Amino acid sequence: MTSLPCPSRPRGFTLLELLVVMVIIGLLAGYVGPKFFGQIGKSEVKAARAQVDALSKALDQYRLDVGRYPSTEQGLAALVLKPADEPRWGGPYLSKALPKDPWGNDYQYRSPGDHGDYDLLSLGRDGRPGGDGEDADITSW
Repeated sequence: MTSLPCPSRPRGFTLLELLVVMVIIGLLAGYVGPKFFGQIGKSEVKAARAQVDALSKALDQYRLDVGRYPSTEQGLAALVLKPADEPRWGGPYLSKALPKDPWGNDYQYRSPGDHGDYDLLSLGRDGRPGGDGEDADITSW
């Protein structure tokens, strides 16, 4: 009688090999994670600056049409919806709805402003005046 060769059994990973892989993945995540999430915060600040710039341009266009900037009471909504008392309004001055800042807060607008014809700002990540880094205010002046 001939004996049939026994098929070799597939060999799995040992517990030690799995632990080594988990440690390597943990080290990589610990090194790359903070750098990655730091970039996210920087991109939110850049997005807020871009939005402040776009809103400033829309406010300037409003001023060219109407002859003055929207009042504080009218607010930034005057860039999207025609105020009842503005016959020369030529908007809407924004192609989309009025944006919130990257942290979900409304932009602050005052006219006349303390720093020019108007003040336009985002209060940053913390939503409070002042701050450093991502918590710093993003302003139009």
